[in-house]
Amino acid sequence: MSVLFIVLPLAVVLSGLAALAFVWATRRGQFDDLETPAVRLLCDDLEISAKRANSAGSEARGAALSPAAGSKPQN
Repeated sequence: MSVLFIVLPLAVVLSGLAALAFVWATRRGQFDDLETPAVRLLCDDLEISAKRANSAGSEARGAALSPAAGSKPQN
């Protein structure tokens, strides 16, 4: 019975720390984009770096990329 005096406050403190960690992560934007990390595995590294180079170059020129820019022709 006396172990409850140790375990119960410990459980409350650990639960509070977990809740604070969740609130902190949410405010820092850790859960804003849930789809990109899963899709990133499916893309080739060369395609990603080419798209970044194309978008960086067009942003520097002030022009927007067309939807077909950087896409591969389908066979």
